[in-house]
Amino acid sequence: MAAAKNFYTVLGVPRDADDTILKTAYRKLARLYHPDKNPGDKAAEERFKEVTEAYGILSDPDKRAHYDRFGTAPASGGGPADQGFGTIFEDLFEGFFGGGERGRRTRARRGEHLRYDLELTLEEAAQGLETKLQIPRNETCETCHGSGQQPGTKPEGCGACRGTGQVRFSQGFLTVARPCPQCGGEGQINRAPCKDCRGQGRVRREKLLKVTIPPGVEDGNQLRLAGEGEGGVFGGPPGDLYVVLTVKPHEIFVRQGADLLCELPLSFPQAALGDSVEVPVLGGKATLTVPAGTQPGAQLRLRGKGLPHLRGRGHGDAVYQVVLEVPTKLTARQRELLEEFHRDSNQHGGPLHTSFVERMKQLFGS
Repeated sequence: MAAAKNFYTVLGVPRDADDTILKTAYRKLARLYHPDKNPGDKAAEERFKEVTEAYGILSDPDKRAHYDRFGTAPASGGGPADQGFGTIFEDLFEGFFGGGERGRRTRARRGEHLRYDLELTLEEAAQGLETKLQIPRNETCETCHGSGQQPGTKPEGCGACRGTGQVRFSQGFLTVARPCPQCGGEGQINRAPCKDCRGQGRVRREKLLKVTIPPGVEDGNQLRLAGEGEGGVFGGPPGDLYVVLTVKPHEIFVRQGADLLCELPLSFPQAALGDSVEVPVLGGKATLTVPAGTQPGAQLRLRGKGLPHLRGRGHGDAVYQVVLEVPTKLTARQRELLEEFHRDSNQHGGPLHTSFVERMKQLFGS
């Protein structure tokens, strides 16, 4: 090693840097210049070797003391001073993969979440609903309590990885760690699997759940039933069940928040003279007063006849949007009366007609 090389400068740390600062600096630089992230980049490869060399010296107390005293790295000898070099890659693996014994997969794992799609009518969404759901799921085995082991037995430590869950092999100048193929990364082997769950820790069952849907739910709302998902693996906690609600389209009403919108066809006499008409509401009928002179597109309301507010008090409204229905066939008497009305209307036009005529005159002249 070149005597002039400053290992502290290589890692970008002060001379009094402790182990934590050294390790943090090394991980950062190792990730940056790692050959896997810089394929074919010789400069990055040399830089990676340089920071690895620097960390190998400064992370070992004996080598660091020698370097601080003489300004050079000690000669390789395979003695105690060289034993620290083997931890370089362990530190790197710890940063990349979780490292050593701590890199082993935790056996106890949370169960998966489940989704159930539930379709409701608009009436059910308005009133709320109590229903029962048949949920197929994996449940924690009652015989082994999720361990996968036959009661009274214990798993054996994996001999291939010595219980770490990882095996290592050399690849060029690097040592690579991978999950142990013998134990699947668990670090232990089940020699006496539970007969009821066949070592899986879970069994397939169906559960009948009672679900309460509150009044006022909307399309896409979700209900979370904590702990009603799949059972945990090897003693882990269960997942949750999410009930996703879909509200079917209604034949008459369109929902707008808590309001219900409905088109209301009216004849010209009804709109002009006013009327009382029978209209639909959820669960029945009601009487709506149409004021005289109601215009097409006007919205008439029945207060409180809509849906309940999901997170508040009271109800929305039933809203009826007026659609003027023009007859396609007229009797002789109807035509005679309408023609008389038309002649009178030309002499006494309404405000909309008068405004329209005035704007035309301004645009095109009289």
